[in-house]
Formats: sequence, C-alpha cells, structure tokens
Amino acid sequence: MPVKEKILLSACLSGHLVRYNGTDKSCSSDLLQRWREEGRLVTHCPELAAGLPTPRLSAEMVSGQGIDVLNGHAQVVESDGRDVTQPYVLAAWLALKTAQSQGCRFAIMTDGSPTCGSQNVYDGAFSGVRVPGEGVAAALLRQHGIEVFSEFQLDALKRRLDEVEGA
Repeated sequence: MPVKEKILLSACLSGHLVRYNGTDKSCSSDLLQRWREEGRLVTHCPELAAGLPTPRLSAEMVSGQGIDVLNGHAQVVESDGRDVTQPYVLAAWLALKTAQSQGCRFAIMTDGSPTCGSQNVYDGAFSGVRVPGEGVAAALLRQHGIEVFSEFQLDALKRRLDEVEGA
C-alpha cells in the first residue's frame, strides 16, 4: 500500500474552540473527511501549544509579514498594543516541531491568522483589511520545506497529493 502523506491541520478548522475569540472556524469538506478517515490529519493549534489563552485579544503583525517577524524585523501586537511577538514565534516553532515529528509534508492552516495565514493576513492596523501575505508559522513551515495551503485550497492540495503519491 502506498504511503499516505501526513497533513498538519489547524485545530480551529477541525472544530476546536481555540481561536482568539473562543470560536472555531470549522471547515467541512468531503476531502477533509476522507483525509481524516485515512489517518492523514495531525490536528494542532500553534497558539494554544505556545500557552496563549482562549479567548485572547486579537493580534496582527506590524511592520511586516511572518518571515519579518521570524527575522526580528516586525512584531506581533495585540489590539491593546501589547507586543506578543515571542509567544507567536514560539507557536511557529512548535508547529514546525509537531509537523516534523509527525512526518507532515503538507499543512492546511487558517488563512488570515498572524500565525497560520498562508495567502493573506490582516494589515496590522486592526482595520479589518486583509493583505496578501503569510503568518509566522506558515512562513517557518515553508522555510523548512512543508507546503502550506489555506482552507480554501483543498483541491490544490489534493492535486499535490496525487502528484506526490502517484495517484
């Protein structure tokens, strides 16, 4: 039987109430259900793993994107202005550690998040405006060769899995 690639999955997409506001962002799809049944999904919340509480204040990246935060050139701040860069960097490293220890070559992460955003994030002004970019964990995962997809790119991930697994 061919190897089934593992996929790191943001816990909020799996229905866990771990988002900053204590909600989930449950994503129901036939593909996710099939991957769950195949034992591919590794559910993980980077922010919870780093010890951030639920609920917590919303946070956005200021002066850059995830890679800039990792390189010390941007910060993650909460809506009250408090710098929470360190827990978000820790969250990214814990996501990477989980992905690597579980053999995940792919990840599905919640878009818009300062941690997990893979296609877009908020603009850093707490204005509700999204801009193209990636969060801290998404950037770190990609730096280490893990392909990151948003919850809106499941079909693209399926195509990649088919390519890699020779389906």
